[in-house]
Parts: sequence; C-alpha cells; structure tokens
Amino acid sequence: MSRNDFNFTPLRPAAMAALAALTFGLAACGSDDISYKAIDINIAHINDHHSQLDPIAAQTLKLDGVDTQVDLGGFARQTTVFKSLAGTPNLLKLHAGDAITGTLYYTFFKGEADAKLMNSICFDAFTPGNHEFDDGDEALKTLLDKLADPLNGGNCGMSTVSANILPKAGTALAPAGGKAYLKPYLIKKIDGVDVGIVGLTVAAKTVNSSRPLASTEFKDEATAAQKAIDELRAQGVRHVVLLSHLGYEADKKIAPQLTDVDVIIGGDSHSLLGDFSAVGLTASSGSYPTKVQNKSGETVCIGQAWEYAKAYGLMNVKFDDQARVQSCGGQAKLVIGDSFKRKDAAGAWQAMAPADNQALVAKLASSPNVQVAALDASATATLKTYSDQVAAQKAIKIGSASEALCLVRMPGESTNRSGTTAGCESANTLARGSDAAQVVAEAFLNASKRADFALQNAGGVRIAIPAGDLSMNTAFTVLPFTNVLVEMNLTGEQIIAALEDGVANYDASSSTGSHPYAAGLRWDLDLSKAKGQRFSNVQVRNKTSGAWSAIDKTKTYVLVTNDFVAAGGDGYATLGTLYKSGAYVNTYLLYTQSFVDYVKAKGSIARPARADYSHQQVISKAGVALSAN
Repeated sequence: MSRNDFNFTPLRPAAMAALAALTFGLAACGSDDISYKAIDINIAHINDHHSQLDPIAAQTLKLDGVDTQVDLGGFARQTTVFKSLAGTPNLLKLHAGDAITGTLYYTFFKGEADAKLMNSICFDAFTPGNHEFDDGDEALKTLLDKLADPLNGGNCGMSTVSANILPKAGTALAPAGGKAYLKPYLIKKIDGVDVGIVGLTVAAKTVNSSRPLASTEFKDEATAAQKAIDELRAQGVRHVVLLSHLGYEADKKIAPQLTDVDVIIGGDSHSLLGDFSAVGLTASSGSYPTKVQNKSGETVCIGQAWEYAKAYGLMNVKFDDQARVQSCGGQAKLVIGDSFKRKDAAGAWQAMAPADNQALVAKLASSPNVQVAALDASATATLKTYSDQVAAQKAIKIGSASEALCLVRMPGESTNRSGTTAGCESANTLARGSDAAQVVAEAFLNASKRADFALQNAGGVRIAIPAGDLSMNTAFTVLPFTNVLVEMNLTGEQIIAALEDGVANYDASSSTGSHPYAAGLRWDLDLSKAKGQRFSNVQVRNKTSGAWSAIDKTKTYVLVTNDFVAAGGDGYATLGTLYKSGAYVNTYLLYTQSFVDYVKAKGSIARPARADYSHQQVISKAGVALSAN
C-alpha cells in the first residue's frame, strides 16, 4: 500500500481542517492524490557512543595529503557541533542507541555521566540499543531516569522510542501505576507538518547478547515497525523516520519490507558511511546517505555515523507535495580538535607551528570529511566533575604494547574498526582477524590452571590497543563488562559445535560480535559454507610442549571462557546447554582483572606468533581466500 492510497484511512476532523487551512486540495486532473506541503527536514545524528565521553587522542588521519595526529571526537566536541546547528531549519536531533557501557565512566557512574552529556545536546529522540540492557532492564531505567532528571539537565523533553520492546507491566520499564518508559514512536511537528519517529531495537542480539528480563518481549522488528507506521498513518502522519538500532545491513533489508518509511537513521554496526579515502580511511560500509526503496517502491534514505562520538551525520531530506522523498543528501563528518601533530625528519610526532596549524584549520573549513570543533566549555566542566574522580584509576600503568593490537570482529568485514590506529590500516582484510581478541584469549588461558584452551567472543573486546603504554583505563575499555571466567568440560565434538554456533549466530541476528577467537585452539574457516561445514583442520596446542595436534572429537577437554558466552550468550547454544545443567566451574576471576594480571606479568605484550592465531586460513562469504599475513 502506498501513501497515495487516499482511502487507506479517514483523516481526523482536525487534520482535515488543517489541510483546508493550508490550501491542501485534490491534485489536478481529477486524481485521488492529496497534495501536501513540500518540506525539507535536516537530521543530525550520532550512534554507539558507548560511554566514550573523552576525545580519543593521537589518532592518525591524512589531512591536506599528510599524515597528521588529531584528537578525535569527544562528547564536549559533539556538543559544540550540535549547538552550531541550532539555526538549521527543520532540525531533528537523534541518537540511535548504545549510549552506555564501554569506559570507566559507565563502570563507575552507571549512566549518570552519559545522561548529563547527552542532555548538553538535547536530542529529540533516542532508541535503546542492545547494550542498554547489559545490566538488565533496571540499568536502562536508571539511565532514563537520569536523562529526565532536571538536576542532570533533563529538561529537554527527549523521547525514548522503540516499537518492538514490550516490558511486562509491573517491571522496571513499565512500573505499576507509573508512566511507561518506552513508547513506539514520537510525533514531532516540523514546519507545521507532523513527522513520525519510530524506534526499533535489535531483537535477537539483545536477548542473546545482553541481559534483559525474561519477561521483556522483543517483537519482530519489521512487524512492529509496520504496526507503528500504520498507527501513524491513521493519525494523518505521512512522513516517517525509522530510528533503528539494527545495523546497516539490517536497515537495508528491512526497508523493502515496509510501506511508507522515508528515512532510516541507524546504529549498532558502527558503520562509517561515505567516502573518507581523502583522509586516509578506506574502509567504508557504503554511501551516505544510502538510498534503497521501500515496499511501495519509494526512496528510503539511510544514514549512520560510525562510533564512540568520533563522527556525526547531517542528512537533508526533501519531500515533494505527495509526501514522498524527492531527494536526500548530506554527509557524515569526523569531529576533530584544532591542534595537530606531524612527523619531523627523525620520524617523531611534533606539534605543528602555530601559523601552519592555523592554515590547516582554515583549509579544513571546506572539507566534506572532517569538522574542526572546540570543546564546549559547559560540557567540559560537567565532564570534569566525573573525569577527576576516575583520573587516578585511569592513569595507573599496567604495562605496554610493543605494537598495535588491531580490533576486528569477523575477518574480511567491510568496517575497519581500527582504521585510525597506526599499524591497523588493513586489519579487517586479513585472515588472522582480531589481534586484541586473540591476546585477550591468551590472557584467559593464562589465568586458568586447568584449561586446554580459551574462547572469547569478538564483540566482547571493545577497542584496538595502540602501541605504547597500557593503563587500567585501557584494560577496562577493552573489557568493560562485569564478567567472570568459568571452566567447562566438553568434548572435541562439542567445542567444534560451539565454534559453529558462534558463526551461525550472525546468520540470523546480523551481529558479528559472536565471532569466535581462541587461545590454544586454531582452525581453518570457510564462511561461504553452511553451518556445520565451516570449520576444518581444528587443532589443539599442548600447554606443556606447545605442539599442535588435531582435535580429538571424543576426548574431553577443559575450556575457559567468560560467563556470558558460557551461559549461551551470543548464540553459543552448545555451551549454554552445558551451563544450564551446572556443568561448569566458576573461577570467580574477574575477566578484566585477568587481562590486567597478564599484562603486568609480561610487562610488554605483542601480537602472538602467526601459528598461534586461532584463524589460520579464512575464506570469505564471497568465496575469496583472505591474506594470511
């Protein structure tokens, strides 16, 4: 059904009166089409900031053709950007989820610092991401309470929207006798026209990878979205923005299943959209905006703005007098500071001379890829009340990394999560995958006295580790959750089945965070094959001799992993079945502390020998063998 089906639903009297007042009438030539007011909407958006409130220092970009170190992102810098957009007509400000978990700001303050900084921007709408449920429904309630608290600047009137989350009455998000925390959509009047903003939260990933209450239902995303859109149409709303925490590929897939959706502003996949090759970032997931068609054959514009407050998107959407998308454009931009470093003749990074620095700032004013912005003074002062409290802990040195440990989820993925980390420029294209996840697995194996091998899910490791000193902050940012290590007895056949589970999970959920990495265990992987046929040449490393031999499917081995994966999280159903039967030993070792202890014991960490990586040979989904280097 298209938006031109005049008989879809009667207009309310008030809506009809408004149409008359604005001289909306039947189109010429006796057609059934209604003529609407042609409008432009500008949408500023971020996603997946994950409690990353500080700028990320010493990030390398190619500016004016030269490698240059910059301070990238930071929420106070985002505040400056959004305040600069205050005069932009018909502006919507949206956050597409995963606001919390990932740094010590969440570890210590459980969303309070995030809420205050988010309120410095005053978003119109926010949709919960899966990580909003990492500590359960109560933690999300706490975040939303802090966002609404006037003492935290919560006078913005921001709406939290998700059409497919249904909390049980009487639970944290739907308190008895109180106002429900979530609503399916927001209707925002823009230039006199009602615009609907429908929220969506990834369902399977949240249930499998986080800790929502068992009574909280996560409905099918497409079904819930269409129901909300139909309700909006019944109220006379003909312009619909889907605020989605589903991931870029899922956004492209859901649009053709829906009628009457116009725009999708997304998150979850941490996708950088647009051409950033001019600044040295070559791993783009697609164009900005990406244009697809909805079920009615009309244009849908998709945008996403990377991760960790590094970038923001600004999309312009023009609607014609039939309430259809006429055109859309815009850009995602990296947000950077105004002080730069470049290498001197000896190869050392040095601050640019003031005149050269200022000249570069002037050149960047016309850049489509980056925006130079100062830190907002008020937001910086707010953040300082928290940063002072964690600075001592963050500053404690635990060791060093002699080379960069790159972050990858699935080998061969399009998004290079380590693109701004020196030494990781092509990490996503290599068969070895994630150095960081590999080293974390080695730390877990080191912590267990019994285990033959260790397993870590890719998504549980949050950042790349640059070469240089490692601090407590590094450790708690790499592994920010509250997991402990558990040991499990299982056969070789069961461990292979568990590996297959980890890869098959993103067949259904589109989340590559389940992708397995291991220490003391290695394999060849063919992603082009069906589940059950992907892993071959699986081998185990002898803890005493270091020799590798083929896994024995009938032999019982000891696995150490985090309790989230052991309990079946991220789709690890084989492990979950054993866990539920009580077939595990809780070591009570905090997994972050195990990593800290490993780094302290070694003093300096590096990439393992290539033969010790879990991924030996990898064939992509497209049947292409990835480089082994």
